[in-house]
Amino acid sequence: TAPATAGRLAAMEQHLYEPVHEEFRALCREFLAREAVPHHERWEREGIVDRDVWRKAGAAGLLGMDVPVEYGGGGQRDFRFNAVLVEELIAAGTTGLGFALHNDVVGPYLTDLTTEEQRKRWLPGFCSGELITAIAMSEPGAGSDLAGVRTTAVRDGDSYVLNGQKTFITNGHLADLVIVVAKTAPDQGAHGVSLFAVERDTPGFIRGRRLAKVGLKASDTAELFFEDCRVPAANLLGTENHGFYHLMANLPRERLSIAVAAVAASERILELGLDYARTRQAFGRPIGRFQHNRFLLAELATEVTIARTFVNHCVSELNAGRLSPVDAAMAKWWTTELQNKVADRCVQLHGGYGYMLEYPVAKAWLDSRVQTIYGGTTEIMKEIISRGLDL
Repeated sequence: TAPATAGRLAAMEQHLYEPVHEEFRALCREFLAREAVPHHERWEREGIVDRDVWRKAGAAGLLGMDVPVEYGGGGQRDFRFNAVLVEELIAAGTTGLGFALHNDVVGPYLTDLTTEEQRKRWLPGFCSGELITAIAMSEPGAGSDLAGVRTTAVRDGDSYVLNGQKTFITNGHLADLVIVVAKTAPDQGAHGVSLFAVERDTPGFIRGRRLAKVGLKASDTAELFFEDCRVPAANLLGTENHGFYHLMANLPRERLSIAVAAVAASERILELGLDYARTRQAFGRPIGRFQHNRFLLAELATEVTIARTFVNHCVSELNAGRLSPVDAAMAKWWTTELQNKVADRCVQLHGGYGYMLEYPVAKAWLDSRVQTIYGGTTEIMKEIISRGLDL
């Protein structure tokens, strides 16, 4: 970005991050430059990342940063480390690595809802990268409406028998442990949902095709099927029939993680637009000197700065245990819609080159589109916000 823009964003970051976080940032940046960037184009073609990169990430300390040390984690109950990793994943363009889903979405279920036996069984592998995780909420007929899931889990002795189908599951093929949302009391709606940890090679657990997506092509996204899938009762997470409440408790953190990625992406795309506006010539001068383009970039720089300020505030609130579902929803919808706006405007600014995949802005545009959909759509976010307005 321009010196003034870069300086302003750096100053805002300094209010949030301490020297130890910047040391971790340098570690993340070096790791991604060495272990991910050289391979990412191939991963995009293949639709999945190398499993080995997960083990290397675990060895580098990039997985399970907030898992207690006794289970192999970093012992840092500080979301700022998670945010730094997400920002660096975006800055490097390594959007295929599902580390954020693993750390920010699945991680809290495995630390907060598990028994001691479950923690000993799963967390060491979670932190080492030997055990890759996913969460299976969405179904062909149920996305944002989690109470509408049709996958069932029926108790049978010391097991539950799962039947149903899930779709759009990130890490679906790589995952060794999948948290599955299922109905244990179908007649009770949201009050009859439970969570189960389904392990790789469990009989009746079938992975379908990897789905062909518009963007995020290196991230493996799959359909999952459960056909009389017998899961040990010891793999129940939390309390039976309280799954919906467990999900609601963790969704603000998931949505903030998406917002962190969105604002980091907006900053990166804006930087691409600014660089292009300074160097591309038209009618004998850089295109950034035309009033329309100057005003466009001024508008985007202002909105990105505001987004960064609010997201940093939300990160601090999460660390303090005060992040509300409403604030998380505000952050998620505003930043993801902004990411799409910045990407669209910067593609237009690039002209024909913006439509060429050899230009990073084109890939950023494709990768941005899903942000307003997963983790709860923009429309659902506005519904959550409106419920807090005492209308």
